[in-house]
Amino acid sequence: MTAAESVAALTPGVDAPTWPAEFAERYRAAGYWRGETFGGVLRERAAAHPDRIALVDPAPERRTWTYRELDERADRLAAGFAARGIGRGDRVVLQLPNVGEFVEVVFALFRIGALPVYALPAHRETEIDYFCSFTGAVAYVIPDRHAGFDHRELAARVKERNPTLRHVFVVGDAGEHTALAEVPREPGGTPAGPEPHELAFLQLSGGTTGVPKLIPRTHDDYMYSLWGSNEICGVDGDTRFLVVLPAAHNFPMSSPGWLGVLYAGGTNVLCPAPDPETAFPLVERERITMTGLVPPLALVWTEAGPKSGHDLSSLELVLVGGAKYSEAAARRLEPALGCRLMQVFGMAEGLVNYTRLDDDPVTVVTTQGLPISPDDEIRVVDDAGQDVADGGFGHLLTRGPYTIRGYWRADDHNKRSFTEDGFYRTGDIVRRTATGHLVVEGRAKDQINRGGEKIAPEEIENIILSHPSVHDVSVVAVADEYLGERSLAYVVLRADAEPLKPVAVKRFVRERGVASYKVPDLVQFVDAFPQTGVGKVSKKGLRSSAAAPEQQGPRPAAVTPEQH
Repeated sequence: MTAAESVAALTPGVDAPTWPAEFAERYRAAGYWRGETFGGVLRERAAAHPDRIALVDPAPERRTWTYRELDERADRLAAGFAARGIGRGDRVVLQLPNVGEFVEVVFALFRIGALPVYALPAHRETEIDYFCSFTGAVAYVIPDRHAGFDHRELAARVKERNPTLRHVFVVGDAGEHTALAEVPREPGGTPAGPEPHELAFLQLSGGTTGVPKLIPRTHDDYMYSLWGSNEICGVDGDTRFLVVLPAAHNFPMSSPGWLGVLYAGGTNVLCPAPDPETAFPLVERERITMTGLVPPLALVWTEAGPKSGHDLSSLELVLVGGAKYSEAAARRLEPALGCRLMQVFGMAEGLVNYTRLDDDPVTVVTTQGLPISPDDEIRVVDDAGQDVADGGFGHLLTRGPYTIRGYWRADDHNKRSFTEDGFYRTGDIVRRTATGHLVVEGRAKDQINRGGEKIAPEEIENIILSHPSVHDVSVVAVADEYLGERSLAYVVLRADAEPLKPVAVKRFVRERGVASYKVPDLVQFVDAFPQTGVGKVSKKGLRSSAAAPEQQGPRPAAVTPEQH
């Protein structure tokens, strides 16, 4: 076996830790795991209501797919992938914006048991190269250009460095690669799909080191999070869901998200950009009933709603998650948009909490909700691992029927992130009310939550340290009313260095090929860092001395969550 083949090989139960047998039996007996697969569910919905609209892609020209058409397109694309040697267990890095082909590709991969690896539109060469290398990806699916960026050039460089990467499929002008439109073929003898307990896809987790962990989700466990969310949110065949956030994010995919809406037989409308100028006309034209926003975007919509000339009266429910949503902002949303608010707090690793439609208004604006499942086990513990009383803040630990038991191929990290009895250490600081609702205080990990996007300070520090004029750097979070947190890089220059301006540091980071949201919002030059009692850099001290709001410069653009 070659090195590449070794990387590509899968070892069930080792690559992706699974639930112990007694837990799996319990979850099946309780009816959480129904033995369904994503490919099978789409087939069933297409048979039940073939002519109902499943998907609307409004840009650049309005395209629609009925459930029958989406099912047939997935079949043809699956046959084309299989003919090119992509099969069960193969990883395919998927980096598409909110276009119809995103959903088509996902279900085609589900049909043959290949695993989508969900990259985000903002990711650049550093991240994509890592995803392809670490997963041994055999294919990479991209747009030709998006938001002014040519993904074909990036793909060519990544393909040169990754021998397992045999295919690059392009939506649009393929250039030197293969056009996705050339791949479909008439189905016939398509290989058998996956079993319900097998992996469906790999998601990305934020972290404090800059090396994303991969989250292995099975058909069984993720499907439960869909229909469990649907029951809580009232999703049914009449739901018309606007996919505002990038479709690859966990929040717009499953809470209840576009997958939840497809499960219920409703209609998804893909939104090419999240701003009110783009989204509000779609709400009016497509009679949208539900959507999901991150707090920064919810603030923008709240401000724009009363001034908009568009008819938003069809909108019944807005879910807000991805970062802490302040009570003051939460109180303004319903009157501004004329709809109900539901807060969401969760993570791509599993646990999801919702406020409920029958919660009183105070609970909705002051808490982040209750877990989906009666079998979601919640512990709130102190630094010593001892349970704290309700009402006291502590570290959130959880396990349950849709919370993973370990990251993919990450044994060392799993030992730190999971307890011996299978509880996931989320890194969140919460308190639990007498009713069981969770209130999120913040993060215990040294991680910056910039409007829902997670930034690992160590990754950005290592980049800035490679600048020849930099002696030391420390990246910390700065409170921001709009995004929740912004990133601030404190930089110590070398004694003999030429003076630098903040814009030069930002440009240096951007040119290293990282996602744009990771570029520091603020840069300050200092002579030295504050120290802790044991001589380490005190990030707490740096945060407390961060720039006052009037020194922080222009407001950054809204961003979207890596997990919610």
